[in-house]
Amino acid sequence: MKVVMEIPDDLRIDEREVKMAALAKLYEMGKISSGRAARLLGISRMEFLELLGKYRVQIGPDTEEELIEDIENA
Repeated sequence: MKVVMEIPDDLRIDEREVKMAALAKLYEMGKISSGRAARLLGISRMEFLELLGKYRVQIGPDTEEELIEDIENA
């Protein structure tokens, strides 16, 4: 799926920031693991976890399934 969205120039945000905000929210909602979100952004899991603070997303304990997925995708 591809999402297309118009963002007014006066907001002064780029596509990457919108993508990061969306992935941070999906992580917060429990819809995506930190490892998968990091891969979609092209960064390490640790970098993603550090960026979550910018969006005031609390890092919760990963489920066993998420930990296994992160290990498999490391």
